[in-house]
Amino acid sequence: MSARRRLRPLRTRLLVLIGLALAAVCAAMALTTVLVQRAYLLGNLDDRVDNAAEHSLGGARLHPGPADDLSFLRDSGHPTGMLAARLDDDGDILAAEVVSANAPPRALTDAQRTALAGVRTDGSTHTAAVPGLGTYRVTVAGSDGARVLTGLPMDDVQHMISGMVLVEAVVAVAVLAAAGGLCAVVVRRQLRPLGRVAATAAEVARAPLDRGEVTGLARVPARDTDPASEAGQVGAALNRMIDHVESSLTARRCTEERMRRFLADASHELRTPLTSIAGYAEVMNRGSDGMEPVLAWRRVFAESARMTGLVEDLLLLARLDEGRPLQSAEVDVAALVAEAVWDARAAGGGHDWELELHLDDAPSVLGDEARLRQVVDRLLANARVHTPPGTTVVTTVESTADRCLIRLRDDGPGIPPALLPQVFDRFTRGDTSRTRSGPHDGGSGLGLAVVAAIVSAHGGRIAVESEPGRTEFTVDLPATAGDYSGDRRVDLMSMNSP
Repeated sequence: MSARRRLRPLRTRLLVLIGLALAAVCAAMALTTVLVQRAYLLGNLDDRVDNAAEHSLGGARLHPGPADDLSFLRDSGHPTGMLAARLDDDGDILAAEVVSANAPPRALTDAQRTALAGVRTDGSTHTAAVPGLGTYRVTVAGSDGARVLTGLPMDDVQHMISGMVLVEAVVAVAVLAAAGGLCAVVVRRQLRPLGRVAATAAEVARAPLDRGEVTGLARVPARDTDPASEAGQVGAALNRMIDHVESSLTARRCTEERMRRFLADASHELRTPLTSIAGYAEVMNRGSDGMEPVLAWRRVFAESARMTGLVEDLLLLARLDEGRPLQSAEVDVAALVAEAVWDARAAGGGHDWELELHLDDAPSVLGDEARLRQVVDRLLANARVHTPPGTTVVTTVESTADRCLIRLRDDGPGIPPALLPQVFDRFTRGDTSRTRSGPHDGGSGLGLAVVAAIVSAHGGRIAVESEPGRTEFTVDLPATAGDYSGDRRVDLMSMNSP
């Protein structure tokens, strides 16, 4: 039951708390007013009691009769309801009477005199309850051997205070009712944005986020996203969360689509050499005279090598995706690029290969020399395979204190504009067919993807710019400090001689 009470709606809790706060304020104000007014009224009554006591004492001195003489009460000027008593030296009551309206004073009964007997004779004003007469404020005054106890009734003060309490109670109830209604309206209006936020969250929660296309999720209205209010902050945060959910779902769909495409492409790429190997093996098994066994074995070996390279590329990409560390050593980029260009010149004699070095500092990086050599080899092979004979391929190495740049530029036909944004994606090829009639018909579409992954693993960046007649790949790697030998630069430059 207590847990259910704690789970009441915020609107109810706010109204209850505001009502309690208003009730406490009204009670405090009423109590303060009553106490202040009571003190004021009692002060006035005490002044009247003191004046009446002085008047009675003066009357007692003017009637020097017996010690219990109260004849002064028959004089005019005494208020109705006033009581007076003559006291002896010990403070005992000798005689006591009360002034009546339109009648002579009447003597007090024994019970009434007993109630007055307990009043202290210290000259202060005290409160005494007199049976049959009510509550009185009394005091004792004495002079020239005469001692008189005088008291006035408190009925008027009590009636006024009771009336004030009743009026304040009625007013407080009316004010609380009006304030409660007003607060209910205000709280309901102020919580409407939060209700709309909750409704939006409930609608998003009902969306099938675990399946199908999830687009166009509900958003909190703009009027409920004002950062100046708490509800607006919640609404804005919910919209940001929904945007993040949609972007995450979109990224997940793209990832799943890329994964399905990757698996399909990998399957096709692996199926092609496997089909060729099986076909050639079947031909040799039948002993057909239509193909030389040596040629068939060569084709089997070629397709096996092609499949092996594809599998190695896939494994390398998987290791790089997992973030496995590469070997780390200081690599002389100039020497590495020069050797790669020399090998490319030997493999592609129909192209014009050039090497340029623009070195302001030692061209060295910290990384895996074999993988960096693989990057340069693949870029050079890409230029050789996808450009016609006679194309000029210029490889440039530039170094500064903190960067090392490898630029590879050719004057070939360029990369198609539609293919350029995805050129570093896996299984991206200019030839979209999956069949290969020969080993030089095109690669698997993993070459530039492997290059980009290796460069990224070394903390670098790779970019490409292409237009007809000019294509340039730029590899940007962080350089390490070191010394560069000018003699070695001359040796490397000599490699460009025809």
